[in-house]
Amino acid sequence: MTIDVTDFEVFLLILVRITAFIYVAPFFSLRNVPQRVKVGFSLFFAIILFQSFPLSAVPYESVIGFSTLVIREAVAGLTLGFFTNISYYILSFSGHMMDMEIGFSMVHELDPITNIQTTITSNYYSYVIMLLMLVTNLHYYIIMALADTFKLIPLGGANINPNLFKLLVQFMVDYFIIGFRIILPVFAATLIVNVILAILAKVAPQINMFVIGLQLKVLIGLITLLLIVGFLPAVADFIFDEMISMMRLAIEALR
Repeated sequence: MTIDVTDFEVFLLILVRITAFIYVAPFFSLRNVPQRVKVGFSLFFAIILFQSFPLSAVPYESVIGFSTLVIREAVAGLTLGFFTNISYYILSFSGHMMDMEIGFSMVHELDPITNIQTTITSNYYSYVIMLLMLVTNLHYYIIMALADTFKLIPLGGANINPNLFKLLVQFMVDYFIIGFRIILPVFAATLIVNVILAILAKVAPQINMFVIGLQLKVLIGLITLLLIVGFLPAVADFIFDEMISMMRLAIEALR
């Protein structure tokens, strides 16, 4: 069996983009996903795309030229995966803000997946929304979107746009808007509690409202979280739409 060198170069460029994407994309880049699974999935996915898409060879003049093509494909995969994955961190921001309102911000725990200190509600929202996205086959959509990038961004055709920082600025705007939409029910409930406590402090100044307020905020916060469980699919839709939007903007920036 003979292998054409040109076909092998095309396959290698496909593999570089896919591998770079898998190692930073949501779901696939988690620390608890074994390295063998990531490498094996990237390899078999590259083989499928190589057999499915009629991708032509990219001309180059020397080893430096081919190295430039490899770097371009790696940057394209990393950029697509990164801009898709950052939308997931909106949940950490929302959970942290909720814990500040409820009173859980002093309790931190180690997230074994991201290996960072996070709050209880952040972990709760992150894992629940991740499960909802997996149940709704979001990972299939991400895989199909990655395959379609080879039609929109040909091999070696990724342009490193210097205006990529504008995408981050747009994301920061959406980051706070979506984040505050998620925490709005908890924020409204704790605001009402604070108003009631302020009125009681004026009516009965001999009562220690600080001690009562801490316990009451925790109780109201937990009740509010219980009541808004039914809105978690809507939160997942917010994050899902943001992932799609950021991936689309990243593709347009690399074309």
